Amino acid sequence: MEALLAAADVPDLAAKAPAVIAAANRFLTEDTAYLKPEDRVFLAVAFKFSEAAHRGQSRQSGEPYISHPLAVASILTSWHLDAQALAAALLHDVMEDSGITKLELTEKFGRHVAELVDGMSKIDKLEFQSKEEAQAENFRKMLLAMARDLRVILIKLADRLHNMRTMGVMRPDKQKRIARETMEIYAPIANRLGLNAVYLELDDLSFKYTYPTRYEVLSKALKAARGNRREVVGKILDGLRNKLIECDIEATVTGREKNLHSIYRKMQEKSLSFSEVLDIYGFRVIVKDVPTCYLAIGALHALYKPIPGKFKDYIAIPKANGYQSLHTTLFGPYGLPIEIQIRTQDMHRIADAGVASHWMYKSGDESFSDVQQKTHQWLQSLLEIQAESGDAVEFLEHIKVDLFPDQVYVFTPKGKIMSLPQGATCVDFAYAVHTDIGNRCIAAKVNHELVPLRSRLKSGDQVEIVTAAHAKPNPSWLTFVSTGKARSHIRHFLKTMRFEESVHLGERLLAQGFATLHQQFLPITEDIWERYLKESSARTREDVLSDIGLGQRLAVVVAKRLLQISGQWLDDSTMAAAAGRKTSSVTIRGTEGMAIQFARCCNPIPGDPIIGLVKKDQGLVVHTHDCPQISGRGRIDADKFIDVEWDPDSTRLFDVPIRVLTENTRGALAQISAAIAEAEANIVSVATQNAEHEGDRFMQIAFVLQVSNRVHLARVMRSLRQLPSVFRILRMRGGEKA
Repeated sequence: MEALLAAADVPDLAAKAPAVIAAANRFLTEDTAYLKPEDRVFLAVAFKFSEAAHRGQSRQSGEPYISHPLAVASILTSWHLDAQALAAALLHDVMEDSGITKLELTEKFGRHVAELVDGMSKIDKLEFQSKEEAQAENFRKMLLAMARDLRVILIKLADRLHNMRTMGVMRPDKQKRIARETMEIYAPIANRLGLNAVYLELDDLSFKYTYPTRYEVLSKALKAARGNRREVVGKILDGLRNKLIECDIEATVTGREKNLHSIYRKMQEKSLSFSEVLDIYGFRVIVKDVPTCYLAIGALHALYKPIPGKFKDYIAIPKANGYQSLHTTLFGPYGLPIEIQIRTQDMHRIADAGVASHWMYKSGDESFSDVQQKTHQWLQSLLEIQAESGDAVEFLEHIKVDLFPDQVYVFTPKGKIMSLPQGATCVDFAYAVHTDIGNRCIAAKVNHELVPLRSRLKSGDQVEIVTAAHAKPNPSWLTFVSTGKARSHIRHFLKTMRFEESVHLGERLLAQGFATLHQQFLPITEDIWERYLKESSARTREDVLSDIGLGQRLAVVVAKRLLQISGQWLDDSTMAAAAGRKTSSVTIRGTEGMAIQFARCCNPIPGDPIIGLVKKDQGLVVHTHDCPQISGRGRIDADKFIDVEWDPDSTRLFDVPIRVLTENTRGALAQISAAIAEAEANIVSVATQNAEHEGDRFMQIAFVLQVSNRVHLARVMRSLRQLPSVFRILRMRGGEKA
């Protein structure tokens, strides 16, 4: 095939680096032989454009910079990517390094190539608070571009792979930073997409530059072991092949060395020395179809005894990235454990190329479309997480959770298999099914038995979620959920709910602010609000009201400024004359949600005299008048105290702790619980202990009850006093011990 590039096309490059021209011609003829001639001409134009844009730029190794995009494009040809993707690989740094605009690329190479290059380009022009934020924002942009077009991440992975291969000339601190980023983000993405060869190479190179001494020591030990164990490996290979031939099973059997980082991880996890790691070799058996996979595993189990618990069927239940194989570990000769993978040729292609098999083998095979479908679902979940994450750093935190490969496989009540990360809970499962199911879940059944929502799931569990129409996420769920999707949806719901509730509370507090200033709450026009927003740096009126509700702005100050802008502000003499008027109170219904909180130090209930304290980022906190936590604060925080009163029509139940001293006799707790139930109160929690200074004759029981008001509590306590075993009852206040 004729060379598409002549020295005259790139004279500067021909003089300095003829080897690069040779590599470019090899790329345009041999590597891209699967493309049409007109596509290769298109790529030659892209190469010349990129070379001109990067002319005069060099890599740290001293090579012309164009050698890097050329190497990236060459890596992509092994996956048979199309001409648009290869052109984007050749051009992937021109926007960032050479000032070429997206419009220029669109005019020259078309919209698709320009979009791919833009997805790859970093966004250095924006200002960020920190390097971490900049990195997270770059990563977010790349993932969103990847969700639109999967080729973006394939180009990025090839780019990172070539950079890692040629990182030896960099400073050690930079090597470690890039290696750690690769280990934490790019290697897991390659694994998640099923690009096994890329994952293993990135993983090993990251290990090499993160722990160079450990890598070198292990590498030498592995070379020595390779010579010592060659005979044993040969014997095992012969044994496996002979057994399969004996059973009339046509198969290809190969041995493979495990990568260094996986050996090092095993040494760390199990506290082993290298000499104690016996299974540094694995064996692969490739057969013609799925039934033969199961025949082969039966034959090999007859040859060597299987180790219990080490058999995994990823054919019946594929991994999230589409990987399929049978895995087993056998007791081999000399007591060596032998790890064996059995798969078909099609499964082997997917195991190596993963999602890239779509371009390599366009055979219409169902398994390939299944890989694409799973990848598409994962990318869609990334878009959902992005939409509900507050910022790029939070987005990166959420998706990092989903990148690590350990999975559990559980069943829905209809028998559908769902894949979740190791450690996933019932709440994670609920959000994986649907966001609304997660937001409304109240209970869960695992294998037909009710379990707590925080229960961790195991492979094979059948999970059913119980929902209620008016249920909502609990903030405590954030302490135990495992998936990024669940975490982002819970946070988004809580932020939205808190914002809406704080806006409503802010409106009520602002109305009281006007009353405190002895001014009627007159309608504030849009024009007045606009003027206030400009000078206060708030974006919307709702943001101001939310800030008031959360205690970040004082209602009286906002009310005074609005009155001043509107011209309704009274002078001091008029104010003094009006000072005798009573201000209105904020009514507490008990159903306000997150914007109004009831202080844990005094546990106020309807009927208690109460006062409100506006605390920054907490909103309005309601205390009893005699609460020790607020005594002495009146002079310091006078402007933060709010007059509040109970709504007489409140219907919710309130928590109140009580302490009961009773005889330590059989059935005493049951009698007390029955009396509480007869008085129509709920028991939230109960704790018992021997009464101090009373010996074993008495015990002390601390209850948290739910009552509707102070009268209801008095009725409960009166019922308990009538029991002959009860000696003393006390409502507990803040700071008292149970």
